[in-house]
Parts: sequence; C-alpha cells; structure tokens
Amino acid sequence: MTFGLVDTFFISMLGTAELAAISFTFPVTFTVISLNIGLGIGTSAVIARLLGANLHEQAKETATGALMLAFVLAVVMALIGIVSVEPIFSLMGASEDLIVHIKDYMHVWYAAGVFLAMPMVGNSVLRAAGDTKTPSYVMAFGGLVNVILDPILIFGWGPFPALGIQGAAIATLISWAIGLFYIIYLLAVKRQLMQARLLNWPELKRSCGGILKIGLPAAGANMLTPIATGVVTSIVAGYGSIAVAAWGVGGRLESIASIVVLSLSMSLPPFISQNLGANKLDRVLQAFNLCIKFVLLWQLFIFVLVALGAHFIADIFTDDPQVASIIQLFLVIVPLGYGLQGVIILTNSSFNAMHLPMAALGLSIVRLFVVFVPFAYIGSQLYDLSGLFVSAVVANLLVAILAFSWFKKVLHTQVAELNLSEKVS
Repeated sequence: MTFGLVDTFFISMLGTAELAAISFTFPVTFTVISLNIGLGIGTSAVIARLLGANLHEQAKETATGALMLAFVLAVVMALIGIVSVEPIFSLMGASEDLIVHIKDYMHVWYAAGVFLAMPMVGNSVLRAAGDTKTPSYVMAFGGLVNVILDPILIFGWGPFPALGIQGAAIATLISWAIGLFYIIYLLAVKRQLMQARLLNWPELKRSCGGILKIGLPAAGANMLTPIATGVVTSIVAGYGSIAVAAWGVGGRLESIASIVVLSLSMSLPPFISQNLGANKLDRVLQAFNLCIKFVLLWQLFIFVLVALGAHFIADIFTDDPQVASIIQLFLVIVPLGYGLQGVIILTNSSFNAMHLPMAALGLSIVRLFVVFVPFAYIGSQLYDLSGLFVSAVVANLLVAILAFSWFKKVLHTQVAELNLSEKVS
C-alpha cells in the first residue's frame, strides 16, 4: 500500500492535474492487483490445507503451479491493459489532457504488474507455511526502494532525467522486479517450498485446479471492489478534477488506515485453512471472533487519530485549498466505517479459507452493487459529496451485520455436521 501512497505524495508535487490522473488509475491498478490477491487467496487456502493434512509434496507442486499460473495471467492482463487505456479511462470520465498523463503512467505500470504477480503469490505460499514475517520484509524492502527511486526518477535528480508521472511507474517496476528474484530464490532454493523446475501440463492442470476453484471467485470478488470504486469515481468526476484528486488521496489513505485489517485478512485465512484440514473448527470460531472484536476497536482508534489530524494530513498532499477541504471532509466521515469494512473483509477472507469462495463472491456483490454503489449515487444526489461519504459508512454498517451473521451461521452448521460425523464413526 505504501507504493500507491508514496507515488501519490510525490506526484502531488507536480500539480493538481497529475494528482487527478494518478487518482483515476487507482481503480484500474487495484483491479489487476485484485487478480493477484485472488490467486494468492486460492494458493494460501489450498496449500495451508495440504500442509495441515501433512501432504507436503502435493503442497510443493501446488506452489510451483501457482507461480506459473500467476506469470501467465499477469502477461495476459498487461497486454489487454495496454491496448485499452484510452477507452477505459475515457469511460471513467477522464478528460483528454488527463489521459496523456494516465498513459505515461499505466503503460509502464502494466509491465510492472508482471513483476508483482509472482511475489504476491509467492508470499501467499510462505504465509500458508506459517511464515508471515518474510513476506513483510520482502514487500517492505521493495517499498523502501520505491521511496528512494520515486523522487530521483520523477524530478530528475543527479544524472537522471525528469520523467514526471512515468518515473513513479518505473520506480515501482524496479522495486517489484527485485522482490520477484528474491522470492523465487527463497521458495525454490532456501526454503524448498516449491519445485525448482517447470511443471508439465498434467502436473500444472492438477496443481492449478484447486487454486482456480477458490482463486477465480476470490479474484472476481476482489476485482469488484475497484470496479465499484471506478463507478463511484465517475460520480465524483461530476464535481470536477479537484474532487477526483481529493478522492484519490482519500483512497490511498484508506489503504494505509486499514493496513492492520488487510494484514489480518492475509494471516487469518492460513490459520483457518490449516485448522480446517485438521478438523479443529472450534479454533476457527475462536480466531474469527477475536479478530472481529479487535478490528472494531482498533479502527475506532484509527478514526479518532485521522479525524483529529485531518487538516495536517490534507496539507501534506496539496496546497490547493479546495482539494484540501474535500480531503478533510473525507477524513472526518469515511474512516468511521473502516472497522465495519474490516468485518466484511475478514468475513470474506474467512469464507475463502473455509473453501467457500462462492459465498465470498456473493457477499462482495451484495456489498458493492446492491448497497455501496446505489447508496453512493443516492447520497451524492441528495447531499453532494458529503452525502456520498456518509452513504459509504451506512453501507458498511448494513453489510457488516449481514457478513458476521452469515459466517457464524455457516460455521455453526459445519461444527454440528463434524460433531455428528464423529459420533457416527
């Protein structure tokens, strides 16, 4: 998440037009990232369950197949993305002068996406094996490289030419490429969690079947979020590029403010899948309840901090008073719903970990297109941007209640079925 935030910070120094351009790219870039997240969810769920059942060789084959699949899909997405930049962003409401900046950024970013896909899936393999520290080190190092390269390439420090918004994308590409080479070495050589060779077609088909069964619905569910964000961005675009610039900053800050929730959404599923493989559903219930309680309290604390510091945070990203005022309005309203959004995110990832991807997909559809987008449109029509922001909080409240009740019901049903089967045996 720091990649997007750091890029936004440095690009904001170029001007409001460049800031608006990078804000338009967020839904699209996150759509691609969501595909990788979905593959990672499928990979983590399958491998963790195999490891929980002590099927280590099958787990290694599955890890190898997952990385091969990630590479192929990333290349396909990059090719599609490069040829569709102009129609997609025009549809979102970007003006012709902004599309010039968007093309500069996205053409490089799509190429960088190939280098992102494999480390993300590789990190999921490590988490499935119980290692949550190494993935954080890998991504943190990449983030550090990006922080160093961003100003050098954007503003042209030293012998480097000033590349503007495109420099941010090049910095991202280099950072992710470094992470790719390290994660492959780690998995294939040092940890031996994958096979140090390419799989043949029967092996690839066998290893990817389980991943795609969970990963495709999970990817679809995750990709719905940026699609819905794109729809809402088009609504915000009706208020001008200044509003889009502020909306983009708010979206980047949301990712950072929700970072603990996102980390739990990556570490809780392997725990659930391993205990599912070992038929210890009581531990699944305990972990889920504990995480829900924690995120509600934690995100309430974050809301207080963000709301109190709204003026200071806005001044970091812009010196335009109109943009700053909208950022402040965003920060004193929308973060109130981050804890509720956390409940939804953790429930969604828990469904995937329980090998119930269609439930996760259904929850995402309800959240985004039955509740969030319609509420955002109605709120904006009634009370402009403030109404849109409030509607996001209300939408999260309604869906959080649904998500929590749904997962608890499913889990209690599975516990009852497990107890019955144990009695019969």
